[in-house]
Amino acid sequence: MKTKLFLTLSLVTAFSGLAMAQSPDDYTVARTEHGQPDLQGVWNFATSIPMERPSRFGTQEFLTAEQIEEEKERQITAAAVADAAAAQQVVDPDAPDVGTDPGGYNDFWFESAGIGDTVRTSLIIYPENGRLPAAVEGVPRQFDTLGEDTPSTRPVRTLVGGIAKDGPEDRGLSERCLVGFNSGPPFTPSLYNNNVQIIQSKNAAVILTEMIHDARIIPLGEKPDLSDEIRLWSGDSRGWYEGDTLVVETKNFNGLRQSLNYSFVGTNAQTVLTEKFTRNSFDSIDYEFTIDDPGTFTDKVTAIIPLTKVAGQLYEYACHEGNYGMQNLLRGKRFEDSQSSDE
Repeated sequence: MKTKLFLTLSLVTAFSGLAMAQSPDDYTVARTEHGQPDLQGVWNFATSIPMERPSRFGTQEFLTAEQIEEEKERQITAAAVADAAAAQQVVDPDAPDVGTDPGGYNDFWFESAGIGDTVRTSLIIYPENGRLPAAVEGVPRQFDTLGEDTPSTRPVRTLVGGIAKDGPEDRGLSERCLVGFNSGPPFTPSLYNNNVQIIQSKNAAVILTEMIHDARIIPLGEKPDLSDEIRLWSGDSRGWYEGDTLVVETKNFNGLRQSLNYSFVGTNAQTVLTEKFTRNSFDSIDYEFTIDDPGTFTDKVTAIIPLTKVAGQLYEYACHEGNYGMQNLLRGKRFEDSQSSDE
């Protein structure tokens, strides 16, 4: 809890004066050898800013200095209560109580905040209330869960959990190592592995997400659209530069995912995704995306996520290569079924 609190407050305490999204007046965007804005490097998109704005803020986009102090006090109080409760428990990790669910990951692995001085009330900036628009009537809904399965029908479009254990097709997409739960596109902050690498050449850009080590190769300039009959997990992307901004438009999603990872509604069959990467300082990029999905939402969705440059490199995220969990999950269910049939 203390670690998590520190990470969360690191974003808040970095704030000075009024919270505004500003670029240094004296910053000039570096250029590649091809004259393109240089976006290359490894970038972290972790943040403690919620995707959707708490309703109490209405259309307020940034926190005031007073609200930041109030939030700090709230977090300190909540942490003290949690620590006091934890002190009353005797936990032996080698001998958990019968029936105890160990849950997912502990706080050690969590990336709970980013680095920077922009304190938004939400990552979503449109609609103006900072919240997802209403879903289209009748769209399918599935929910992620780390607990009991949520009964539904195939295909499973959620990322975590599943609908049953009859076969791998009943499990979430990240459990099947098909789509990372923060890798997108668009990529959105999650608990960990919030890293992306951007590589540029004269005629292409590559966006490599750490989760599931997915590399999206984006041709630049005038390119013919892919046939509508060809559908891909990450869609088909085309890119171009507008001044200091890399603009990427992606279509032709396969409809086997939701258009926004955490929304739990709809499919991405009609999604048109527009992403914008604008470098505003040596160590920061504004990543803006707009989802236009008339098959899922009644309006567009636009969000801005800050990217912070990190001095490191990405390593392979081996998923299927070590995915013993899927095999053991299904094997355990078959054993459970056999025990039930013997009774």
